[in-house]
Amino acid sequence: MASFRGAIYIVLLLTLLLNFSPLCIATRRLTALYQPPAIPLTYHRGAVLRGNIPISVLWYGRFAPAQKSIISDFLLSLTKTPQSPSPSVSQWWQTINSLYLSKASGAKFGQKNSNILLSNQITDAKCSMGKSLTSAQIAALAGKARPKKGGIVLVLTAQDVAVQGFCMSRCGMHGTITKTGSTFVWVGNSATQCPGQCAWPFHQPIYGPQTPPLIAPNGDVGIDGMIINIGSMIAGAVTNPSGDGFYQGPKEAPLEAATACPGIYGKGAFPGYPGHLLVDPSTGASYNANGARGRKYMLPALFDPATSSCSTLG
Repeated sequence: MASFRGAIYIVLLLTLLLNFSPLCIATRRLTALYQPPAIPLTYHRGAVLRGNIPISVLWYGRFAPAQKSIISDFLLSLTKTPQSPSPSVSQWWQTINSLYLSKASGAKFGQKNSNILLSNQITDAKCSMGKSLTSAQIAALAGKARPKKGGIVLVLTAQDVAVQGFCMSRCGMHGTITKTGSTFVWVGNSATQCPGQCAWPFHQPIYGPQTPPLIAPNGDVGIDGMIINIGSMIAGAVTNPSGDGFYQGPKEAPLEAATACPGIYGKGAFPGYPGHLLVDPSTGASYNANGARGRKYMLPALFDPATSSCSTLG
């Protein structure tokens, strides 16, 4: 058995999608219109993840070497890298530390912040559990990856793998494996299933004004969309791993560090417009964070509990 948090629902706002550009988002909640939160995002005195956090990656299905490299470089980028110019992925992660983890109770000396470390990687290219998975099977896959103590298992499903609720109500989720208490994150590649929902703004939205999509910074709409969701879900898993950490709204469907700022990637964002972003002059690709090995990425805004506003890079 496993408990799940951070799954994203669209049913209540489906009618709004017919009239407004969708913001397909980050835990990712597939909502249409961002409203300033009426309920503050608060700390509920529960657990958060601190210190060195090893991430084990389980590649489920076929991923090209180039796709694996893009995601692996992103995970490496979460740790401070002097080579990455500002604004950087590691600066984005440090915002998690400053806005959330440093303010949580129970921190031991020297363990107020978190440091993400890419650990082992496992490939299940033949899809040992089939290509149609339930949420429980995702948790079971995470358990097979033998997560390290205090770490996170990141389960990534390929574009031809269907997952319960994927595209209909969520782009990713995080949860806890009840048997071991370990934390896991799942994100799917939406390239052929729902790029207009889970890879926006790199694909035209399914609903609303059909504005031209932005050029993906790594040239892969599905993978660059996954990066947004991976960042969002890891942020939620670290700040609210057991459902009693930092969140807003009902515990059963919480808004967390990134999902409280749906569709916001740069300053001046509004429904259908992701905000002012950096543009690579050589490719025309849009991004807001520099990563390891010269990579460029798009990352979601993070909610600032102190100001009830969304904090963006740059």
